[in-house]
Amino acid sequence: MILSTFDKLIPDIKEVVNLFSNVDDFDITHDLTEVDNTFNTVVTVSNTGDEQKQRYTYTDIFPKCDTDLEKKRYIKRYAKLSVYRALSSFTGKVMPWGALTGIRPTKLAYQEVAKTGGFEDFFLNTMKVSKDKTDLVKKILTAQKGIYNNSGNNTDFFVGIPFCPTRCRYCSFISTDIRATKALIPEYVDALQKEIKSSVHLIKNLRSIYIGGGTPVALSTLDLQKILKAIPNNGVEFTVEAGRPDCIDKDKLQLLSDYGVTRICVNPQTFNDKTLQRIGRYHTVDDVIEKFYLAKDNFNFDINMDLIAGLDDETVEDFYFSIDKAVSLSPQNITVHTLCLKKGSALKTEESRLSGNGVEKMVDYAHKVLSDNGYNPYYMYRQKYMAGNLENTGYAKVGKECVYNIDIMEEISDNVACGANSVSKALFSGGERIERYACPKDIRTYINKLPIIIEEKNKLFGKK
Repeated sequence: MILSTFDKLIPDIKEVVNLFSNVDDFDITHDLTEVDNTFNTVVTVSNTGDEQKQRYTYTDIFPKCDTDLEKKRYIKRYAKLSVYRALSSFTGKVMPWGALTGIRPTKLAYQEVAKTGGFEDFFLNTMKVSKDKTDLVKKILTAQKGIYNNSGNNTDFFVGIPFCPTRCRYCSFISTDIRATKALIPEYVDALQKEIKSSVHLIKNLRSIYIGGGTPVALSTLDLQKILKAIPNNGVEFTVEAGRPDCIDKDKLQLLSDYGVTRICVNPQTFNDKTLQRIGRYHTVDDVIEKFYLAKDNFNFDINMDLIAGLDDETVEDFYFSIDKAVSLSPQNITVHTLCLKKGSALKTEESRLSGNGVEKMVDYAHKVLSDNGYNPYYMYRQKYMAGNLENTGYAKVGKECVYNIDIMEEISDNVACGANSVSKALFSGGERIERYACPKDIRTYINKLPIIIEEKNKLFGKK
């Protein structure tokens, strides 16, 4: 049970409690009082049904708040911090990211740099982030120099294709098995073309293009070409999530190259055949390697490979092998994800909570091996319910950082997004305020609602 003097803070407090255990394991009261520019919090924690209560009191003074919005942010931040410190003291546990529960630690670091000239003291001593994770953020900010651009005049362009050959057990995207939704493809492609063409005038300075999914290359070459023809391209970075090797062939790679694609993803997730079968990816490791070399030897793409730490029944040694194998192939980018229990995934229905057992070792090993082999961490984000309360990190060889990933994670550029379940973002006041428009998740609803979608997106970006 959680009680707070501010009911609106309870969801945020729950996020902190979930770092330590299930919410039902604790009784927590959070009292906040405010006088002038000072607020006091008193947090009481006990195990559910336990009469012995440990009381933790935390007091702080607001930094200067120029706006009501900034003040709300500080109230939320320090409420979460006080609950974290109480629970850490009560349980004897510390978390790698301390009291940070947000998706974008690097964005917070940039905000602190803008205010005070640095972020490390704030991360280490205020938010109780570990030195290793603070150092990770520092490396990412260094890698983003020369790419990070928060001028407010830029646009990234996203296109979503929600079809896959099969659905992976860990997947929570709206991607559907193409065998079950094949009849919708012609209508979806037609609607997507119309939305793309209607969105071109919303672009300011185009920074990058990204086609995600699903698995975009699950479509036929002809359908994929129709979509590519509609997309504006002035020679910027252009990524396509080729993804699954069972959908990649030379004709589709040639098509991507012909339309100016500069970067593709060939994602193994693991180099263990047994794991691939368990997670519902009915191809082999050899298939991944074959299609990787098909792309590498015949085209001039930069290639990313995704790996997931914490997959079903994988040992630490299994993951070490996958990292070593990916490094031996030497793609330009390697992205290390931590398995996350997401609503909508098959795995979520079978597990209530992921153990961090071994996953931290996997992530640490990946960081060391990739760093030793010329890969630098260049973007990172976190999600709820991640194994070990860890993070997803993209690594790149020098000069091969993905502009789209940096822009979208740091939220420094407008994002004009097309397709079912895509989310457009418009930045205002230098990114201090972000407004979003989400397209329907359901494919049929998206198709039927297209005129309204186009109108609403025009309204969103017309405010600027």
